[in-house]
This record gives sequence, C-alpha cells and structure tokens, in this order.
Amino acid sequence: MCMAIQIDELPAPDGTGCLTSNLGWMLDAASHAFGSELAAALGPLGLGQRGFCVMSAAMDAELTQTQLAGMIGLDKTTMVVTVDELERLGLAERVPSPTDRRARVIRVTDAGRARVADGLEILQSVQASVLDSLADDERDVFVGALMRLVTGRLSDVPECNPPLRRREQRA
Repeated sequence: MCMAIQIDELPAPDGTGCLTSNLGWMLDAASHAFGSELAAALGPLGLGQRGFCVMSAAMDAELTQTQLAGMIGLDKTTMVVTVDELERLGLAERVPSPTDRRARVIRVTDAGRARVADGLEILQSVQASVLDSLADDERDVFVGALMRLVTGRLSDVPECNPPLRRREQRA
C-alpha cells in the first residue's frame, strides 16, 4: 500500500525549523505523494512508473539505454532491469542503433505504444485531480514556476557525498 504524508498531522509552523517551512521537504513530500498516487493508478496496466517513463521518453526517439537513463535520471543498473522487464512483457525491444553499430536503441513495440497511450490518460487524470486542489488562477502560476525551477536553477544537480538516493516506491 502506498503511504502519503498527512499535512494535517504536522505541527503548526512556528518559525523554528518546522518541516512546513522547509522547501526541500515540501517538494519531496509532494513528489512522493504524487508518485504514490500515480503508481497506484498505473498498477492495473501492469506498468510501473519507471517503465512508463522509459517508454514515454523512447516513443518517438532513437535513444540508447544510456541516453534514456541520463534523460530520466535512472542509474545504469536500474535502466537495464527496467528495459529487461519491458522486453519480457513485449512492450519494448533493444534494436541496433542506426548510427552506432555498438549501441542498442530502445524501441517501443505496438503493445507498448498502446500501454503508453492508456498510461497518458491516467497521468492526465491524476495530474488534473491534483491540480484541481488549487484555485484556477494558481494552477498555471504553480506549474509555470515549477517548470522554471527544474529547467533553470534546479536543472544542474551538484555532486554530493554521499549521493542522495531517490525515494523507493513501496508496495
């Protein structure tokens, strides 16, 4: 079962380091709750978020596993496991690259394309539901500001030691 953090269970902000005044915590909590809701919604398709993301990114591109992994933020091992699973399900395949005979490109099969189309409908529904909790005039401002952050100030991830790990989805 996916668990989300309940904001109403947090202490009221008191200006002394409360979690609700910590941008990193709020972004992480929002990401985890949204990701959990999306994972639950994609579940009936037999498709996890990673597989959906890999196939969505590979749909209309000639990208290698390494290129896809870098694009969506997966380490090499996770990418291999994800593509292995997609191949096992008949949703994607590794084919020789037309530009580099040593490399393999990830190609989405017709069955995978159908699954991505269904997944996109689910994604749009979950996104709409989440954004519906904001006032009409807040939605575009929120999404626009978040896009400016992730494509601007937060687009370059600095090295840190130990590296931060992404939160694992739990069943």
